[in-house]
Amino acid sequence: IIDALIPPIRFVPIILGLFFAFQSLDMGEGLHDISRQIIRSLIAFTIFWGLYRAIEPVGRTLKGLERLLTPAMVQWMLKVLRVVLVFIGAAVILEIWGIAIGPLLAGLGLFGAAVALGAQDMFKNLIGGLTIITEKRFHPGEWIRVDGVVEGTVMEIGFRSTAIRRFDKAPVHVPNSQLSDAALTNFSRMTHRRIYWTIGVTYSTTTEQLKTIRDGILAYLDEQKEVFDLDVTTFVRVDSFNASSIDIMLYCFTKTTVWGEWLEIKEALAFAIRDIVE
Repeated sequence: IIDALIPPIRFVPIILGLFFAFQSLDMGEGLHDISRQIIRSLIAFTIFWGLYRAIEPVGRTLKGLERLLTPAMVQWMLKVLRVVLVFIGAAVILEIWGIAIGPLLAGLGLFGAAVALGAQDMFKNLIGGLTIITEKRFHPGEWIRVDGVVEGTVMEIGFRSTAIRRFDKAPVHVPNSQLSDAALTNFSRMTHRRIYWTIGVTYSTTTEQLKTIRDGILAYLDEQKEVFDLDVTTFVRVDSFNASSIDIMLYCFTKTTVWGEWLEIKEALAFAIRDIVE
């Protein structure tokens, strides 16, 4: 916070210098009033400048609030607070110069209504972003996929769009409305990874051999309880008679959700099944 306030504090001696300079100069009443308004405007500017710069370091201390809400929602709140501070600071300076804020706000209201008619998509995306954050669909750093739109790691949830980095490292900015309305898969929140295979053996395989293969695969899964979760749905069954093979269905889940570890487990399972069949 102190580091953030250093630039506004460095501006204070300039204000003091101007203040004493205006005091020492022999000016008329009109110029004296203008100089006083300049000093008051600079004081207000410095105060709101310091508050604006202090928002970011203060936001880093709100870890408890991030756990209650979400990091993205806290970032949104800080962005809104910055906009509010800029608006209030501008209003205070205008009031110092005798410019009435009420009529100005009324005019801005009419202007805003006109803009809103031509910016419906922007407001739709803004509402979509609020929906994403409120429903906690995903957070920065998570791996998501929207079929036909994008798949990758979330970088930032903005007011209008969400920045997602694909696995080829290319950044993609997707309008929030597409992410709030579409069916979205959040792979980072998986509890298990599925293995779903069809293992085909020749028609010369006897019934006893089919049972031996089935029981051998089940025994292997049972031996590897540290990597396979047998408490969830697990099947190893002779499933169908295909055109050129008798098909055994393997349906199981690994405890790890890390892709590299999952691939390693699948490879070991494939080797084990080949040994069992042989």
